[in-house]
Amino acid sequence: MPKTVSVTLSEAAIKKHAGDGEVAELRDTMRPIRFRYRKSRERGSFFVVHSSKGKAYWHKVGNYPDLPVKAMLSILPEVLKRLAVEPRHGALATTGWSTVGDVLEWYAQRVANDGNLSKNRKATARSAVKCQLIPCLGAVRLVELNRATLDTQLMWPLQSQYSVAHVRLVFGVLKVAIKQATSLGLIGINPLAGVTFTDFIKTKIKPKDARLRPADCVRLLEQWAARYTRERNGVGLAVLMLAHGTRIGETRQAKWRHFDLAGRTWHIPAVDTKTKKAHTLPLTAQACAFLSRYRASQLATGYDGAYLFPGVQGRPFSEMQAQLAFTALSGEEWTSHDLRKTARTAWADLGVDYLIGELLLNHALKALDVTYIHTTAEAQKRQALERWHAWLDERGFAALHSPAEGRTART
Repeated sequence: MPKTVSVTLSEAAIKKHAGDGEVAELRDTMRPIRFRYRKSRERGSFFVVHSSKGKAYWHKVGNYPDLPVKAMLSILPEVLKRLAVEPRHGALATTGWSTVGDVLEWYAQRVANDGNLSKNRKATARSAVKCQLIPCLGAVRLVELNRATLDTQLMWPLQSQYSVAHVRLVFGVLKVAIKQATSLGLIGINPLAGVTFTDFIKTKIKPKDARLRPADCVRLLEQWAARYTRERNGVGLAVLMLAHGTRIGETRQAKWRHFDLAGRTWHIPAVDTKTKKAHTLPLTAQACAFLSRYRASQLATGYDGAYLFPGVQGRPFSEMQAQLAFTALSGEEWTSHDLRKTARTAWADLGVDYLIGELLLNHALKALDVTYIHTTAEAQKRQALERWHAWLDERGFAALHSPAEGRTART
């Protein structure tokens, strides 16, 4: 019958009893550790036996020899500390994963196959895993992942090479990966539970300086009006973004069937939005006039397709095409996101209510904010955009949506 032998756990003790097939388990006489041999006898598993309210719980910590005895003993205090908080967790690792790299490789594959994430989100997560997380933490054992390890092997080295904002992004990817693995039962305890970015870096992340301000709208609108004929797609993309504060992704994928010029609304489907929530924007008289002019320009050149900004092979503008269009328009002095920020700043200057501004931008709202949404929100959104477009008209917008009217106004 297989037997349990009491020993002072060590490499020598494991090797000594590996040759005796009747010994199935070693019990440490000084610590709550059990070692169970596998069939090969050269391998085994460490367990911590933890008692709570009269019941004994067995928690698998790792596999030997992947986790040497010396490493097992060094992490035992941290393991016991975690189990004191969550005594009923069945295991510290339930997949056979022993390192942070195991989790990160699983997460990278999961992200690559997640149909709900945009290409940008996937690329960002993939880059963080490949370029920073695995090089810094890949070999770290899960049971050794704690604040001290994070600080010395990830956070402090990264902050010397990258901006605080980028370090926070990398840390966020790690937190999500570990949390998802824990939620799915792939690892037993989340070693980063309660760990926050400010545990390591107290510096506040300053927002980037604005490269465009509302006062720049006069110059922009004049340039776009002059370049409309030869750069229609790029100008059209910029005009819609400035006029509505939309994101580049949801704007470049816009289809004509999303616009109801009679009902004066623009519907952006959930699949095109960052928040994955459908978004409806009111269209002002100026926006409708510009869209009518833009559509007429497309038809005159023989295009009668589905997209406002057609790309190749029946698809909309790609991310690269959109970025190239903005590079040509801006001369790399500003980006597409600066248009969105400029609109938001101008709305605040014009007295647009904060919540209405957030609704127009389709930002994810806090639970408290949601309680203030009522039936007049759509009317207030329309009023805000009408005020904004009237302000733009005073600075040259009419030359884009109604060229003849714009020329008359200038004369």
